[in-house]
Amino acid sequence: MELKALQDVNDEIKALGASLVAISPQLPDVSLSTAEKNELEFEVLSDVNNEVADKYGLTFSLAEDLRPIYKIWGADVATVNDDPDCKLPLPATYVIDQDGKIVHSFTDEDYTERLEPDEILDSLRKLRNT
Repeated sequence: MELKALQDVNDEIKALGASLVAISPQLPDVSLSTAEKNELEFEVLSDVNNEVADKYGLTFSLAEDLRPIYKIWGADVATVNDDPDCKLPLPATYVIDQDGKIVHSFTDEDYTERLEPDEILDSLRKLRNT
């Protein structure tokens, strides 16, 4: 749902001179399939083994008792990420200016909480007006 919500504002993001990139721990083929299935017009990159997310302290291992529940929901984390430890990244969003400085960030331990697309657009508008 989050990726679709971002796709809905992707044209506005581009109009503000920015690019949207999603990063997933899924294997590259799975990330490509996700992008195609959701008709995403932005890049979905693979962070295999959560190497980048680990460097930013954004990972956790999915609890053993939750793994079968995720599988029932169609999210076989161990398979799609090729990770028997079922490591996942926390949701994180960064708005980065042209100099590589993070001007807005969002992370939350609750994976259901995400930065609203309107907040991303607001940050980009502020950048454009500075």
